Amino acid sequence: MYLRTLLIVILFGMVAIFAFMNWGAFVSQTTLSFGFTTLEAPLGLILLGVTGVLTLLFLIYLVYLQSSALLESRRYSRELQTQREVAENAEASRLKQLQSILETELQQLGNQTVESKIAILARLDELDRDLRSTIEQSGNTLAAYIGEFEDRLERSASGKAQG
Repeated sequence: MYLRTLLIVILFGMVAIFAFMNWGAFVSQTTLSFGFTTLEAPLGLILLGVTGVLTLLFLIYLVYLQSSALLESRRYSRELQTQREVAENAEASRLKQLQSILETELQQLGNQTVESKIAILARLDELDRDLRSTIEQSGNTLAAYIGEFEDRLERSASGKAQG
């Protein structure tokens, strides 16, 4: 952009120097025809004025384009900021929702763990009772067998002592 500005300033300077050096030719009277009438006026001065007016109109148009581009850029920036805030709010909402879901799932998992632990402990207690009962029954059965065996031994010893 700096190079273009410098080039435009140099061109305007050259036109100004040219006009200053040939000022006499610019202001000399000439017969000008406008199609329906003729007029005595300085052609160079009229052309220099038209060039100045066109340059001024170009600069006004340039300022208009720059200002409209700047306004549009600001509008886009505001819209972008609004959309960014909406996206951040949506993301925060999703994160809160995910956190809530995770907390619920962890709560359920904790409850299931406690329930499983209670069920396992109950089953272990039941197995312990069954094992103790089985051991007691085995002990009773063994004691009965030993008692029966002792009775047989005593009968067989007393039968041999009598005979």
